[in-house]
Amino acid sequence: MLQVIKSVLAAFLGVQSEKNRQRDFQGSSVWPFVVTGVVMTLAFVLLVVGVARWAAS
Repeated sequence: MLQVIKSVLAAFLGVQSEKNRQRDFQGSSVWPFVVTGVVMTLAFVLLVVGVARWAAS
């Protein structure tokens, strides 16, 4: 699971190496990446909203 998180973070930042990308696509299921990506996106949006509310107050 840690490898999935690292891969999703690297993809978010656009710094995924070709070797790691190929390793990710050789796996049997895409669902761990999809779920992790959705959770990380929601966490990022909530973080931005929280910082904006904090800054506005």
